[in-house]
Amino acid sequence: MQNPDILILGAGPAGLSTALHLARDFPHLTSRILVLDKVRHPRPKLCAGGLVRDAEAILQRLGLDVDEVPHVDASAAHFDFEGRGLSIRNRKSHTLRVIRRNEFDAWLAGKVREQGIEIREQVNVKDVKPDDEGVTVVTDQGEFRAQVVVGADGSKGVTRRCVLPREPVHTARVLEVITPVGQIANLSSKAQIGNLRHKKNEAFFDFFGVPSGVEGYTWDFPTQIQGQPMRCWGIFDANLNPDSDKPALKETLAEEMSRHGFELGDYELQGHPIRWYAPWTRISVPRVLLAGDAAGADPLFGEGISMALGYGAVASVEIGEAFQRGDFSFRRYPRRVARSGLGQTLLVRWVIAQVVYNFKWRWFQILLWRLLQPIVVAVAWIFVLNWAGRLPNKK
Repeated sequence: MQNPDILILGAGPAGLSTALHLARDFPHLTSRILVLDKVRHPRPKLCAGGLVRDAEAILQRLGLDVDEVPHVDASAAHFDFEGRGLSIRNRKSHTLRVIRRNEFDAWLAGKVREQGIEIREQVNVKDVKPDDEGVTVVTDQGEFRAQVVVGADGSKGVTRRCVLPREPVHTARVLEVITPVGQIANLSSKAQIGNLRHKKNEAFFDFFGVPSGVEGYTWDFPTQIQGQPMRCWGIFDANLNPDSDKPALKETLAEEMSRHGFELGDYELQGHPIRWYAPWTRISVPRVLLAGDAAGADPLFGEGISMALGYGAVASVEIGEAFQRGDFSFRRYPRRVARSGLGQTLLVRWVIAQVVYNFKWRWFQILLWRLLQPIVVAVAWIFVLNWAGRLPNKK
């Protein structure tokens, strides 16, 4: 199918969620959808892989059971400043579920194929050219022509660069490393005590770097690779003020890991950007709309998977109604996103990020993460979490 009505660029969570929601809510469009991706599933994808409850809620609403994917459950999540802070624990279930993106995305792609939707892999998109009658997508496998294109090709994707070349880019910096569990040598007594947390299968986020200029946190939580227990470490810097003086992220992450008996230099370090959402971000032009990281992820924590799945729910309604109306301007799409649970939590997180990461005083971080715990938890529960239930739902 070289000329589908709906062409989705990117077979990650955003693109696949869009396809699945279209198949559920507008089944008459299912045979008119084609998904393109530049690589073949299962493909390596640098991502910490944390699934929050909102992500699971979206998948459940699609009738999908994420238990089918290899995962590790974290029983609690700790948000600390210099090793002390607040804890979030779901006493009835896990607090955070951790998957590997190569396994999760391949599973989700399988669910899309089960709906009869074609995913064509190893197709490199070179250009996206919308016009009054449709969109031409130029690839290394020839040209495709579609009525509508969904740009779900990630933070470094081609779609945004082609259709919104002059839009400002807001990009966070991320470093990530995987370590084994229980293979630690030359531990000091302090590191031995700190490493006890690994035995609890809990997740840790520490904002100790904010006073020195890191606009984010380090993380450490359980994961698995081919069934073997591992730990995923990393550092996220929202980079709200890219021109300000900042410490090297590698050194900050190494400092945190050394406190727990790990030497960063002993492991493979990888980095990737995350395009984050801002209220003024343009996410559509006539006949082309953006979803997932291409539109903007969470600027507070860099959370991307649940947001990508949420974009798919909103984008599918916009596309389905566009075909019903015969209007492919997508003028309503930014407003539809903003009014949804997804847009509301993205806006709240953007506001909170401006406060948390711009007030760099040490006493402020201590006050926030240690002394104001009941208020922080209440704000998080009401305004930051539990947003998936406010997504558009045609069923």
